[in-house]
Amino acid sequence: MWCKSCSRETNSETCEICGNATEQDTPIMIYWCNNCKTPIIKSASRIDKNICPLCGKGTSYLCADLRPVFPEERLLIEMLTAKPFEYINKTVWAADNRYYIDGESKMIPISAYKKRSANKIMELLEKYKDQNSYDVFNQTIDKFIKANTERLHYIFDEATEFIRDTAKAYPSENIVISFSGGKDSTVTADLTVRALSNPNLVHIFGDTTLEFPLTIEYAKRFRENNPKAIFKTAKNKEQDFYEVCEDIGPPARMLRWCCSMFKTGPITRVLNSMYRDRDILTFYGIRKNESVSRSKYNRVENNAESVKIQKQKVASPIFLWKDIDVWLYILSEGIDFNDAYRLGYDRVGCWCCPNNNERAQLLSRIYMPEQTKKWREFLIDFAVKIGKPDAEVYVDSGKWKARQGGNGIAAAEDVKIKFTNCATEDNAKVYKLNRLVDDSFLSLLTPFGKVAKELGRKLINETIVLDIKTNVPILSVQPFSQDGYDYAVKIKTMNVAKHDDLQRMVGYQVRKFNACRKCLKCESLCRFGAISIIGDEYRINESKCKHCKMCVTAKYLEGGCLMDKYLKTKE
Repeated sequence: MWCKSCSRETNSETCEICGNATEQDTPIMIYWCNNCKTPIIKSASRIDKNICPLCGKGTSYLCADLRPVFPEERLLIEMLTAKPFEYINKTVWAADNRYYIDGESKMIPISAYKKRSANKIMELLEKYKDQNSYDVFNQTIDKFIKANTERLHYIFDEATEFIRDTAKAYPSENIVISFSGGKDSTVTADLTVRALSNPNLVHIFGDTTLEFPLTIEYAKRFRENNPKAIFKTAKNKEQDFYEVCEDIGPPARMLRWCCSMFKTGPITRVLNSMYRDRDILTFYGIRKNESVSRSKYNRVENNAESVKIQKQKVASPIFLWKDIDVWLYILSEGIDFNDAYRLGYDRVGCWCCPNNNERAQLLSRIYMPEQTKKWREFLIDFAVKIGKPDAEVYVDSGKWKARQGGNGIAAAEDVKIKFTNCATEDNAKVYKLNRLVDDSFLSLLTPFGKVAKELGRKLINETIVLDIKTNVPILSVQPFSQDGYDYAVKIKTMNVAKHDDLQRMVGYQVRKFNACRKCLKCESLCRFGAISIIGDEYRINESKCKHCKMCVTAKYLEGGCLMDKYLKTKE
């Protein structure tokens, strides 16, 4: 245990000196040897933390985390802040926007990137690239690896033991590696294959359709270099990102519908096709140091509220690693990696993700000019449509990333559950629908029980839903005419103790019927593979549905439909 306030180790969950709660992990720090010009990774509790393992001379604290700066990125920052090749004979490392040149800190503000146009920067990079050199970089990395050999052995041994221990309850065919094309999943894949001595493991690559071109190239290379791996690509080929943006608005920081529609949803479909209802263990590259939200994850996660794809348990061998650990492993083992990191990207998810920082956006303007131009023009058009007075400022200042709900979007009407209480029957509501009641609507009622069209009164086209355990009718469903509604359905609850609870869940299914945009969240939520969205139809397979009601419970799916979160507006 570690007390952050007193910077000391203890065996207690409460510090004996200051009384504050302690943390489970002793922090890892980066120290700098000015004699060897290299970073040293050591635990803050080590007695020799200030001694270089190579030369034996003293070191000083540098920072909490670090990444190498490859010659391509070094040339870029030279052009922005100095002159080409100013630092070619120096060691260059970075943490976010702060660079360390031979151990000297140098902050490069975002404004430095804006001094020159992206076209001009690209022109200069092209002009000088043939004169650029990896010589000093390679020497720097060789020394870095030698200085941190002890750390490398520790993290490798700890991670591979974790993998073997976690995987022992699963047959090898039920073990999956989630591969995104980023450095973390690259390391996770390598560790897992080595720990289990099995190059034939299943790898699933989630192609979101918004990947960097270099990520696609790397995934192809990975597949070629690992011919024994079972390599599957999960891709949503039914939806077009821009068309969905036109309909429900572009993703924002709190509205990342794209993650479900283009990432977890397609991966769920691949898992369903391979494993049906068998439980699987997925190793992925989540790290607690990546963000505040990820720091709250568990290293092994099996909680229904936390796991995005329900049929899997997820585990991260590198959960406790820092950026510099990941690079230490990649560079020491000579593992191939995504070339986007050489350009200066520190993350390689979707290139237009609203969570990308301003620096990553500027890099995309340089290296992906056509795509970023098209995206900016789309955002400006969208801003105009929703009534922003100065659309270009709204986009260029990044305010579009803070958008919430469906204000100004026509599709927002679809998530509103509109109903009237029936004037002649108790516990009956008349819901407004966007189209006629059909079999797909009745299928949505499957989680509540057995849908029995044959038991309803044929004269009024009624359908009865029976309680799955008692066979007692609990719902009466009847197409209805209602003033002000083009299409409507009357639903009456019967023989239940809590009519309002059941009507609330019925309302969620009405919302799905009216507002489903095929985000695939429901497919990922159902661990039994009962929910499928084929074409424009949402179906629940009654032979697979276990009536667990997760898909109609706000705890797991707020409002019963992900679109409620993305399109909700103030009344």
